Amino acid sequence: MNEISNIVLPFIVGLLLGITFYGGLWYTVNKLTASKMPALLIMSSFVFRIGIVLVGFYSIGIGDWKKLVVCLVGFIVARFTVIHYTKSMDGKALQIKKEAVHEA
Repeated sequence: MNEISNIVLPFIVGLLLGITFYGGLWYTVNKLTASKMPALLIMSSFVFRIGIVLVGFYSIGIGDWKKLVVCLVGFIVARFTVIHYTKSMDGKALQIKKEAVHEA
């Protein structure tokens, strides 16, 4: 049971860190057009996201490199999950915009 928790917990933390990092990146990029200071938005988002990820990886990887690797795998899985989810959301938004243009 203990070995399973040593694999599952770091994987879930890696997923959450990845969703936070890549979801935050997607959110930041979507908000750039409406921002009055896009450079500040990009830099502050980057520092915030990197800070969260570094603290998360550090807290998981203390003392056991295997947990760190499992956390990294969860982080990478989250990357592909966020890409898939945001592509479908962007595709739906683009389809709605096309329909609105054709109706007018």
